[in-house]
Amino acid sequence: MTGGAEPFDVITMGRVGVDLYPLQSGVRLDEVETFGKFLGGSPTNVAVAAARHGRRAAVITRTGADPFGRFVRRALAEYEVDARFVADVPDLPTPVTFCELFPPDDFPLYFYRHPKAPDLEIRAEELDRPAIETARVLWTTMTGLCAEPSRSATLAALSWRHRADVTVVDLDHRPMFWESAAEARRAAGEALEHATVAVGNTTECEVAVGESDPLRAARALLDRGVRLAVVKRGPDGVLAVDSGGETVESPPVPVKVVNGLGAGDAFGGALCHGLLSGWDLPRVMGFANAAGAIVASRLACAAAMPDGDEVEALMGETAP
Repeated sequence: MTGGAEPFDVITMGRVGVDLYPLQSGVRLDEVETFGKFLGGSPTNVAVAAARHGRRAAVITRTGADPFGRFVRRALAEYEVDARFVADVPDLPTPVTFCELFPPDDFPLYFYRHPKAPDLEIRAEELDRPAIETARVLWTTMTGLCAEPSRSATLAALSWRHRADVTVVDLDHRPMFWESAAEARRAAGEALEHATVAVGNTTECEVAVGESDPLRAARALLDRGVRLAVVKRGPDGVLAVDSGGETVESPPVPVKVVNGLGAGDAFGGALCHGLLSGWDLPRVMGFANAAGAIVASRLACAAAMPDGDEVEALMGETAP
């Protein structure tokens, strides 16, 4: 980071790719005829979501030196996400991801990240430490811990923060990226030593801390030293517990689900915005929940991220 430069509001780190989503719902992948092409990758989507709320956002990731890599950079520019920390990795292709659409709750994913995803080639010595240390939010994910050198780079970035607010570990668990759940749990333990916020669904919490009951999972995460534990409960909404004992249960926002895959990333970007805005915990959770619901009602992920006015409008419509 250039000396004297304004700190980023949000820096995310990790997975990127191109989502090729079917334009037909309720059809198996082998029978789909047409696809839409979208920017993808969970932490990349979170950066886009934060930028949609007016936050100065950047993503640390790697692409292939190929047409899809060029598409990633063009899309980031269109969504006003800073791409200065995006670099090419020779001889590795930019990943693509396909999904199937069986609303309301079945969206199988097919990752093409072979022989290795470029975003797993992020190296600690390439990171901009001052930018990471001064960012108001650092958002990392479990995927970045599944292979070297990305694992060491992610842990280095987290450690440089010294548990500074807001330092997030998204427990985002993709079993196909890991040799075993036990390995993933060990990696989660290392990451949580540096985090102030942990976010995950009940399955991801079980992998990370051995608890799937939402309240016990939240308490187990707090016992690891985080100050805010957010447990996503699917159709039952979201539970958030902070280190001061405040507990918030935010109910789901009813929408007609088209594709549930980007909802968690919209939730993440809105969570960052709410925390940076200094809102109280019920408002933060309500806002993030509504943002996630909006994206669940749309096909794409990054391209579907709402701005604050859209979220507030939905919150007004669903208020009791």
